[in-house]
Amino acid sequence: MRLFAAVLPPGSAVDELAGRIAALRSLPDAGRLRWAGHDSRHFTLAFYGEVADAVLPELHERLARAAHRHAPYGLRIAGGGRFADRVLWAGADGELAAMRKLAGTASAAGRRAGLRTDERPGFTPHLTLARNRTPGLSLAPFAAALDTFAGTPWTVREVALVRSHPPTPGLAGKQPHYETVTTWPLAGHGPGSPGR
Repeated sequence: MRLFAAVLPPGSAVDELAGRIAALRSLPDAGRLRWAGHDSRHFTLAFYGEVADAVLPELHERLARAAHRHAPYGLRIAGGGRFADRVLWAGADGELAAMRKLAGTASAAGRRAGLRTDERPGFTPHLTLARNRTPGLSLAPFAAALDTFAGTPWTVREVALVRSHPPTPGLAGKQPHYETVTTWPLAGHGPGSPGR
């Protein structure tokens, strides 16, 4: 199964963002983008790819330990950007150093369980909003329309292991479906708790 570790924003934060997305979808060329579904909003911490059932117990154990080392932290959905006119995303604001440490720990948990992770330098917490497959279509106006967005802060209290179900091949317009496998509480005791 395809798995990743993530922070899941509360429904209220996703609903606030939905109002801004509605405005984005009224911009010229919005219909040429493939918009992510409302239920797919997550901040990916570490992507594990295909994970064999035999590896799951160790991955669960290592992620539980990782979560236990990190304290809850403040976050909100704010701003946005684009990855080279291919992906439009909403960003994050708040205790981003804590989130980066959590992402590093989630990647390390996967590696120690024998998985290859996609850890990249310069982790950018983001929620994917839309994908662009139209050559020459700039996402700059969409990203600019996110500049002033700032949602209500909330406290991140857990890490989720999420399963990605790809869309059925051959069905146009279908989106991946995401299923939360399990969650672990962040149980550290203050900012900057050790992450590994």
